[in-house]
Amino acid sequence: MKKSVVIGFLGTNLDAGKRRRWRPSVQINDHPDFPIDRLELIHGRRWSGLANKIKAEVERRNPETEVLLHQMEIADPWDFEEMYGAMFDFARDYGFDDDREDYFVHLTTGTHVAQICWFLLTEARHIPAKLVQTGPPRGDDDGPGSLQIVDLDLSKYNALQQRFDLITKEYNTLLKGGIDTRNAAFNAMIDRMEVVTSNSDAPLLLVGPTGSGKSDLAGRLYELKLQRRRIKGRLVHVNCSTLKGERAMSTLFGHRRQAIPGAAADRRGLLQEADGGVLFLDEIDELGLDEQAMILHAIETGKYFPLGSDYEVTSRFHLIAGASRNLAALVAENRFRADLYARLNLWTFVLPALRDRPEDIAPNIASEMAQMEKKLGLRVTFNADAHAAYLAFATDPGTQWLGNFRDLGASIQRLCTLAPRGRITQAMVAEEIAMLQSTWQESSRDEDMQLLTDLIGPEALGIDEFDRVQLAAVVRICRQSSSLSAAGRRLFAASRTMKTSRNDADRLKKYLARFGLDWSACQQ
Repeated sequence: MKKSVVIGFLGTNLDAGKRRRWRPSVQINDHPDFPIDRLELIHGRRWSGLANKIKAEVERRNPETEVLLHQMEIADPWDFEEMYGAMFDFARDYGFDDDREDYFVHLTTGTHVAQICWFLLTEARHIPAKLVQTGPPRGDDDGPGSLQIVDLDLSKYNALQQRFDLITKEYNTLLKGGIDTRNAAFNAMIDRMEVVTSNSDAPLLLVGPTGSGKSDLAGRLYELKLQRRRIKGRLVHVNCSTLKGERAMSTLFGHRRQAIPGAAADRRGLLQEADGGVLFLDEIDELGLDEQAMILHAIETGKYFPLGSDYEVTSRFHLIAGASRNLAALVAENRFRADLYARLNLWTFVLPALRDRPEDIAPNIASEMAQMEKKLGLRVTFNADAHAAYLAFATDPGTQWLGNFRDLGASIQRLCTLAPRGRITQAMVAEEIAMLQSTWQESSRDEDMQLLTDLIGPEALGIDEFDRVQLAAVVRICRQSSSLSAAGRRLFAASRTMKTSRNDADRLKKYLARFGLDWSACQQ
């Protein structure tokens, strides 16, 4: 059996018995269903006489209870900082042994400030204890009075836990835009994001391909922060790909009139606009190194110099950064600051491409249809055969969705706008699919040529178009894979079952060598 230990302040008024016979530090030991093995009383030096008197009486009335006295000098017991500091030091030096003892903190005695400090210390588990509140008996009753135990482990309270779970579900629904997503990895990411956003003010980094939903998600994260009262200001959305040179500095950090030729007035800058709110730096990988340095300084200190100013401006904001490229790779190429990346990389969330979430395509189609209904003021639906054909195309592994959700949204918008009498037909779907494929094919051709030109230079122009498409696909898979062997297994998954030798890495190595490439070259 564990020993039961009660810790509390000596009640300089109540325990003295000046107003009534009930004395909390004495009577708490008289509850037969709450036996106490050790009572520890904290008191000031001037109250040593009363403390020793209470100790003697408790030990006389309850021989099985040991009473220990702790002297704590506090100049002003109503000063929260002094009180909390002294009690924190007491807890740190105590030497709690939860395996052998159960601890209880007696809240009835001490100032209100002391009671608040007890709550904070136990809630944070600096003191591994439950709270005990006692009260005097009613009327002429001479009994020990009331005793109530409060356990701050909220998971033990089913009704409260259900409420917390419901609120968490509501926040998750907010982050998912009300869409019933089914992709396990995406849902796990949203769960983690909700916890981080609700408990941390540190920067968040959203990484994902163009159109994967970074901007929409940043807006929902802002709404969540507002609901959790972590911010009061506005959301400032900055597309960093549009900021170049001196204009970038002026737009972000503002300027004094004399610093910009022809400027008619001072400019506040977007960081100042975000004070107290959220700054969303979309495509942060497009920022120049000088702007990156100033952003880092602003994140860490909350201060920065506007152009032409000798005085720092203060702006406290929560930062959300979006990037479509691999920042670690950019750091290795000296195109992104390592110190800023380290600051952003505390909480990184990778948004998957649409083609990697096939189970979420149907609910996203439904969501896009609902939005179009509001825009058009007209209910539009698919014919059954049209819906089946469109969904089969949309979820096919070979469907590229190069623009991700932007492509999907634009596709649904076209279908809804052109639908006669609010019905999308199979013929319309076939026409839409043909247009998407044509657009992607042209875009892929340009992207393939750019990829290979960046990789092997002008020699890419001498590669046949058939080989160009295949080589570009191989290079992309190499960049997505952790090793040469992993890339080989993915590329030769079908043919390897029909070969006696299954050295996929060697096959891939020989293929790349045909074009003067190797594994390391593909990782650039």
